[in-house]
Amino acid sequence: MRSALPRPRELPPWQQNGLVALAVFAGGTMLYLTDSHRLLPNGDPFPLWIRFAELGAICLAAFLRRKVPWGLLVATGIVGVDVALGLSLPIAIAYTDFLYSAMLYGSRWTTRVLVGVTATVTLTVLFVFLAVAGWRTAALGAFSMLSFLLVPVWWGANVRQQSDIAASERANAEQLATIAALDRKAAVAAERSRMARDLHDVVAGHLSAIAIQSEAALSMADDPKTAQTVLVAVRENSVRALEEMRAMIGLLRSESAEDEVTAPARLAELARLVESARAAGMTVTVDSTVDEELTLPTAVDLTAYRIAQEALTNAVKHAPGGRATVRLRVADGTLTVEIGNELLGAPGRSDGGGHGLLSMRERAHAVGGTLRVGPSGPRWLVHAELPLAGEPS
Repeated sequence: MRSALPRPRELPPWQQNGLVALAVFAGGTMLYLTDSHRLLPNGDPFPLWIRFAELGAICLAAFLRRKVPWGLLVATGIVGVDVALGLSLPIAIAYTDFLYSAMLYGSRWTTRVLVGVTATVTLTVLFVFLAVAGWRTAALGAFSMLSFLLVPVWWGANVRQQSDIAASERANAEQLATIAALDRKAAVAAERSRMARDLHDVVAGHLSAIAIQSEAALSMADDPKTAQTVLVAVRENSVRALEEMRAMIGLLRSESAEDEVTAPARLAELARLVESARAAGMTVTVDSTVDEELTLPTAVDLTAYRIAQEALTNAVKHAPGGRATVRLRVADGTLTVEIGNELLGAPGRSDGGGHGLLSMRERAHAVGGTLRVGPSGPRWLVHAELPLAGEPS
């Protein structure tokens, strides 16, 4: 099947100019052969070949119609010759296209000069006609100037203005699309950074528990039953760390969240953390008034779990064999997570220069909550308050 013919505006510029020249020559030939070309009342004393020479010259000049101002100057010269011979309709019509093209393709300076010159010529001709031939002839001259000078200039200026507006809108749309794409990339990068930090926290917590529990198992050679319990906890932590790492790496590699196959840990899995800490020798008490059927916001749920995980991991690391308490409360639209343990070491214990405290604080702030960490009497206390309906800060 043959393709459709291209539209004139889709053709190369030189072909468009050729079509204009062909149309001008065909129309002018028809006017000359039918003797309809005269604009002045007197007859045409010049032979027809002179008129066709003018017509051919302005048709050739049509290939320069986009070369502003040179094309317009050449056409103006041909019109000057035609005026001296007696203005003819084909040349006047062809000249309107040069005026239109100059307004459409010329520089800003050229268009301003052309508007000024056109207005000046129109007013000058009008005053001359008024002074010499009276108001009837002046009205006819004004109408002629309006048709052959002012209309193409106004039309070209209007089309150019609309083209400039369309180009500006396209540029704005492209800029908005670029900004949107950059925002999406930044959001993806930020989300992947948070997931990477999440992966670090998860694996670090599990591996810390594994290291401590392994050390405890090595020291229980005379108590095989307890050692076996500890090794079971070590295995559970190892498997859990691998699952978390596999799921998170899968998310980091995926192009969208739709590829997620494993849900991140939630507060409902707190029992695993508690059992892991107990296997390491801690005495852990859980005091929770949170209804199991209560659906927590995903971000708050995950944040509470990670804070509890980091706090219990630090308790096992810095106060092995001690007592710890985990308290969960929901009141006034706020989830309170509090983990306290005995201070068996120096009161000024810190995170040891790691990222645990910073990570807990950032997670709490990300969901609009607060976090307090430090000694409280004979205990080390991690206290987080997470709003259930608050906006991230």
